[in-house]
Amino acid sequence: MAADVDQTAPEDGHRSRCSGSRVSRVMWTLLMVAAVPLLAFGIKYYQDAQFLKRQEESVRSLGAEGLFLFSSLDTDHDLYLSPEEFKPIAEKLTGITPPVDVEEEVIHDPNGETLTLEAKMQPLILDTMTKSKDGFLGVSHSSLAGLRSWKSPAVPSSSFSASQFKVFLPPKKKVEVGDTWWVIPSELNIFTGYLPNNRYHPPTPKGKEVLIHSLLSMFHPRPFIKSRFAPQGAVACIRASNDFYYDIVFRIHAEFQLNEVPDFPFWFTPGQMTGNIVLSKDASHVRHFHLYVPSNRSLNVDMEWLYGASESSNMEVDIGYLPQLELQSTGPSTPSIITDEEGNIIDSRTGRSGEPIQFVFEDIHWNAEISRKEAAHNLEVTFYPFKKVSYLPFSEAFERAEADKKLNQYNNKPVDKITSVFKGSGRTLRETVLESSPVLALLNQSFISSWSLVKELENMQADEQNPALSEKARLHLENYNFPVEMMLALPNGTIVHHINANFFLDQTAMKPEEEGATFSFSGGFEDPSTSTYISFLKEGLEKAKQYLAQ
Repeated sequence: MAADVDQTAPEDGHRSRCSGSRVSRVMWTLLMVAAVPLLAFGIKYYQDAQFLKRQEESVRSLGAEGLFLFSSLDTDHDLYLSPEEFKPIAEKLTGITPPVDVEEEVIHDPNGETLTLEAKMQPLILDTMTKSKDGFLGVSHSSLAGLRSWKSPAVPSSSFSASQFKVFLPPKKKVEVGDTWWVIPSELNIFTGYLPNNRYHPPTPKGKEVLIHSLLSMFHPRPFIKSRFAPQGAVACIRASNDFYYDIVFRIHAEFQLNEVPDFPFWFTPGQMTGNIVLSKDASHVRHFHLYVPSNRSLNVDMEWLYGASESSNMEVDIGYLPQLELQSTGPSTPSIITDEEGNIIDSRTGRSGEPIQFVFEDIHWNAEISRKEAAHNLEVTFYPFKKVSYLPFSEAFERAEADKKLNQYNNKPVDKITSVFKGSGRTLRETVLESSPVLALLNQSFISSWSLVKELENMQADEQNPALSEKARLHLENYNFPVEMMLALPNGTIVHHINANFFLDQTAMKPEEEGATFSFSGGFEDPSTSTYISFLKEGLEKAKQYLAQ
């Protein structure tokens, strides 16, 4: 029995040690479980303390204005600028944009499908121009010769290979519905300046420009795919998609040279050319194509012409209304040739019986889609970063301001939003100060924005059916000075502050040797125009408070 005990003792002892070990492991696990929340809380407390410390250091280093600018770039609000967040500033300072994907050359399939497009046009209404009459402000008959003679499309109808429209397909990288990309990238920035005015013949198109040039040549024989001024190029956006098809909305900024030697150059620049194309993902079939100049505004074309042969010659500027300029497909693309069951080639227009061949196309059902309005907005923001602020029509802006005022009064909140209104074109402003991150942030925070043409305000002022809107339009016209006036108004239309664009640009166009002409931290990391414009907006807010306190 002793031997038996001796033999079992080691086993019992091992069991005791195992039991103790299991208890220890359980206790250690419980301690770890209890410690994890405490550790997480400690880490979170430390991170919050560090964040507050960095925020206090940021205020001391940059000041309130500097931190405001920094925060407008710091999209994830971690008080660090990633390379992606800093990219807008880098591109602005260097003028260098990331390289675009190199697209493979489009190879035409002689046996592929063919799409027929028809061009339609109603010429510009000369009476909508302020300088359309001979002798007015020195306008000569020869200056407008090309404009007056352009009354119909250069090519009323033309056929294209469906494969040519591959240029509208998205890049190879993954693109979702609503995403935008450059079909023809812009080559202009604040360092390159503008393209010359003294030209008659467009440069030879290359790559994706070839199809766009061919399409626009149906309107006029001298289209310039890359306009002289920004915005320049073409952008596309996927509006809808399924397994086989895309509906792609696009927008093109190009212009036409209407005059020939010996007349001096005359530039005809539509506000935009837009449209959509429904095509298969391999570009073998195009279901629909439409390109047009929008005609829903009272003025939709800019015109400029030289009074001499050199680049330094005087330039005259005017605007006008073009009722129609569009290309539209007559139907879906169809095969150039088809074969019967025996492999014999049959003409696509008539079969063996001599009867036209009828093509039946299935209905397209989209798996994902957005509205045409949303797609158009995405295109607009890509061309105009300043459109990250919503610019409402004049009447709608004041309706929104009144609604916000009533809501704030109902909730016993101060009325802090006033209306910022721009009159005129303002190309320079759009390309500079209005794209600035701190300006965008302040406009979105405290203003309801609008952009109006003088002609539109004059029509509103003359509208006897809407006296309230007429009065608001009158108040703005009274404060308007050529070419662009920036105005800040209360919801009732009262102008509390305004400044003319020319005066603003003169004040901020400092020479390098002048004090404050370079980028500075005095008001945050910003150029003089941004700093001055922010001051203008803040002065308007202070003046609005004084009006409201009366």
